[in-house]
Amino acid sequence: MMGKFSRLLIHITGCAAFLALPIVFSPDAHNLADLWQHPPAVRDFLVYLALLLFFYFNFFWLIPSFYFKRKYGGFFLIAFLCFVAIVILPGLLSAVTDGQPPQRYQWPANNPMPIPREDQPPPPPPGRFHEGPYQQPPSSHYNLILDVGHRLFLFLAIFFFPLILRIRDRWKQTEREKLNAELSYLKAQINPHFLFNTLNTIYSLAVEKSDQTPTAVIELSDMMRYVLSDAGQQMVPLQKEISYIHNYIALQQLRFGTGIPVSFTVNGKTEGKQIPPLILISFVENAFKHGVNAAENSNISINVHITGHELHFTAFNNKVTTPAAPEEGGLGIENTRRRLQLIYPGRHILDIRDETGSFTVSLVLQLL
Repeated sequence: MMGKFSRLLIHITGCAAFLALPIVFSPDAHNLADLWQHPPAVRDFLVYLALLLFFYFNFFWLIPSFYFKRKYGGFFLIAFLCFVAIVILPGLLSAVTDGQPPQRYQWPANNPMPIPREDQPPPPPPGRFHEGPYQQPPSSHYNLILDVGHRLFLFLAIFFFPLILRIRDRWKQTEREKLNAELSYLKAQINPHFLFNTLNTIYSLAVEKSDQTPTAVIELSDMMRYVLSDAGQQMVPLQKEISYIHNYIALQQLRFGTGIPVSFTVNGKTEGKQIPPLILISFVENAFKHGVNAAENSNISINVHITGHELHFTAFNNKVTTPAAPEEGGLGIENTRRRLQLIYPGRHILDIRDETGSFTVSLVLQLL
């Protein structure tokens, strides 16, 4: 809401400043009341008003309806007709109706260059800086050329400025659509990967006829509810992401029992914080995938620490001997790395240390 109000305020301020230009630069009209007493100044004010209307006409209708649809002929033809209506016709009409400019209004309001009048000192005699007889003020035709030239400059500025804005907005929209498409593709790869691993866990419990199988089904149900209802959003509450990780760890502990030491700690306030869904779970899954073996020294530690608007995440596991995994099992971390680059460019630090006896992931995020 504040963004819309700010844009509206910028438009109102810009329009008021633009319409004030013919008053500010007029040698006769020093305020709005004086403006209506001088027909040339009124003419210039109406031209500025027409240019302002053309700006919004060009921005909201002409560019989307013709330029973006590749109807370049119609686009430039309508723009030329607007140029004739705004720039040339007012100049021709003023030349026919006004004849010579008024005595006090020697130059157009948008090019106020004062010239000597009767009450001013005489011009310098011929010499080094002034050759020939004293030049009379420019004729009405010369004034007309200057007037039309100045308005042509304004028209071209008004013509190209909204075109640049529209092209920039379309480029940004294309980038956002490309980003959303790539993120959807990455999440589509991640979600089946999680489902595959959790179903394997429940399968192992069912084969063992464990009494904890119903609990595991409930944990999986909560996880799948999160994936189906929240993972499709751009951002989710941080507390939901942490609850998802907690359910995943609880599910793995049901599978491996208390023989595998697992530490999971959360420090700091999670209220009001947002995070992309499933952005942390791949690191937790990797720790269990490569750090669990009952016959070896397994140790897994997951830590989440929130300070202000920063999230510090650490996943550590000892390297142990594990069964050979399918090739696609390594998609999790690479997909997460890519998502971080897309969503948090320049606002995250990911440090992965693959050492001889351990594997550590350290992530610092600037929360939105």
